[in-house]
Amino acid sequence: MSMIKVENLSFTYPGSYDPIFEQVNFQIDTAWKLGFVGRNGRGKTTFLQLLLGAYDYSGHIHGSVPFDYFPYPVRQPERPAQAVLEEVCPQAEAWELLRELADLEVEWEVLQRPFLTLSQGEQTKLLLAALFLNPGHFLLIDEPTNHLDSRARALVAAYLNKKSGFILVSHDRRFLDGCVDHILSLNRATIDVQSGNFSSWLDNFQRQQDFEAAQNQKLQKDIRRLQQASKRSGVWSDRVEASKAGAYDKGYIGHKAAKMMKRSKALEARQQQALEETSSLLKNVETAEALKLFPQPYHARVLAAFSEVSIQYGARQICPPLSFSVERGERIALEGRNGSGKSSILKLLLGEPVPHSGTVTLGSGLVISYVPQGTDHLHGPLSAFIQGAKLDGSLFLAILRKMGFARVQFEKNLEDYSAGQKKKVLLAKSLCEQAHLYVWDEPLNYIDIYSRMQIEDLLRHFAPTMLFVEHDGAFRETIATKVVSL
Repeated sequence: MSMIKVENLSFTYPGSYDPIFEQVNFQIDTAWKLGFVGRNGRGKTTFLQLLLGAYDYSGHIHGSVPFDYFPYPVRQPERPAQAVLEEVCPQAEAWELLRELADLEVEWEVLQRPFLTLSQGEQTKLLLAALFLNPGHFLLIDEPTNHLDSRARALVAAYLNKKSGFILVSHDRRFLDGCVDHILSLNRATIDVQSGNFSSWLDNFQRQQDFEAAQNQKLQKDIRRLQQASKRSGVWSDRVEASKAGAYDKGYIGHKAAKMMKRSKALEARQQQALEETSSLLKNVETAEALKLFPQPYHARVLAAFSEVSIQYGARQICPPLSFSVERGERIALEGRNGSGKSSILKLLLGEPVPHSGTVTLGSGLVISYVPQGTDHLHGPLSAFIQGAKLDGSLFLAILRKMGFARVQFEKNLEDYSAGQKKKVLLAKSLCEQAHLYVWDEPLNYIDIYSRMQIEDLLRHFAPTMLFVEHDGAFRETIATKVVSL
């Protein structure tokens, strides 16, 4: 057991005027299972990189443990998986690796296959198992769930719950609750460390914000009352002072005026103290303004139908024949393991040439708004993206502001955005589009927790017709009116 101490940490990316950290101080125990949360762009991944020594910074980070980072950069992924893992954890015995893989329900035969041929979920499990076999190392785990289906997420959460000595960046609420015992939160103005899982931290955070809001309201009333009282005392003092002219007992009147003035000064001091108290409140409040959506009503009850549809790659059938319809007002979640064909089903709606059998029927004049899974195609200035997508620029930027973007972010190129910010750009585009059907493929990958809850509120309120894939169990259970399993 040892401590990692952060003292007066400040960091700004070279060439930027937007500081990521300013005079940050906190400490964490290397025996903790630490969840790391905060809005997109706050600096979670940057902090992990600072621990790894990737950038120069001012201040001090004291730690007596070596750090490992997930996702691990695999060199020569064409090698067998076993050779890759031997590089990751060179001191581990074969039986130790097999024990870890058994906990993650990975068959040992996977080790003989080229690493690059494994699914992203299999790669995630293998690398986590190997990294935990480096004794004495502190593991920095950066968003491991983005390529895991629902069952795999539960499995990995249970696996991490048996471990200790890691920082986990994740925006999946249930995943965090299943495997952490402390929370490190990057707030608007502070960084806090708290014992407990994510749900207990969120409850405490909200209670603190509610208390500060009530305290702020009380102080604002006090300030208004003190301002009025101070003004009255000043007026009385001036009147008394003016009455000295021609008065018989000028000493008494002067004493009374001085007393009034003293009272006025005391009221002003109390008012200033109240103002200072209000300035210390609500620094960390997370504003999540309501988003809007513009779904268009469709003239028919059924918007799209799948009849005995099966995705096929060559002679291989990816999923059994699937039949279902998308009806007006439904929000249908496609559920299934990685590689079961969920994204391919969505692409069929878009008219993409996906090999399949069966029939896909679309309603006439159907307008679809699509959020793809990947963000690699995003590059160049934000203004060019707005123009290319033919969006209402004012509306689009307003949505991004509501989703936590600072105005300075609008001046950056898209390739310089964080992964979560890129996904928000795609979501904001879809929210600008007036469509009959919204087709979203893992829309919450990398998206922060506050924005997830914003989107949940949006979809509950506007109730658009949707077909979506999302492995965040809390989101899916809140939003889906029907689940279709592959």
